[in-house]
Amino acid sequence: MNASTDLLVDAFGRIRESVEDAVTGLDPDELGTRPDDDANSIGWLVWHLTRIQDDHLAGVAGTEQIWIADGWYDRFGLPFSPDDTGYGHSGKEVAAVRDLTAELLMDYHGAVHDNTVQYLAGVDDKDMKRVVDRSWTPPVTLGVRLISVIADDLQHAGQAAYVRGLLGR
Repeated sequence: MNASTDLLVDAFGRIRESVEDAVTGLDPDELGTRPDDDANSIGWLVWHLTRIQDDHLAGVAGTEQIWIADGWYDRFGLPFSPDDTGYGHSGKEVAAVRDLTAELLMDYHGAVHDNTVQYLAGVDDKDMKRVVDRSWTPPVTLGVRLISVIADDLQHAGQAAYVRGLLGR
């Protein structure tokens, strides 16, 4: 690895720690609690941020998502299609993410985290400039995509921590 990937691994590790802090010790009811009908639950937030990381890393690596390849879709048993990441979910769809355990969320997140770190071990500085998405102006490079995932994940992890605080936990 190099300085760039070392920093990315550190950032993804901080997401891992934040996810663990958000879910540890909570039961399925607490993980499914929503402050109001328009808000996201801790369970949904952690599932979603992990799905985004899984989806986006698979996209840049040219691999299948762990969600599907390793059977997480079946283990979670959610009423969504296998390619659903939660992006744009309605309140009703957010409410459908329930009865999850902290262990299940942490295990899936851990598998995605490990896959991310493994992928980053093979990335060098020149790879960061590779265009991975031409549907944006300007086109998105690998470096920009990875930072985007980190920013999105940290925002959702912070939201999960906030909801946990509302629970008094």
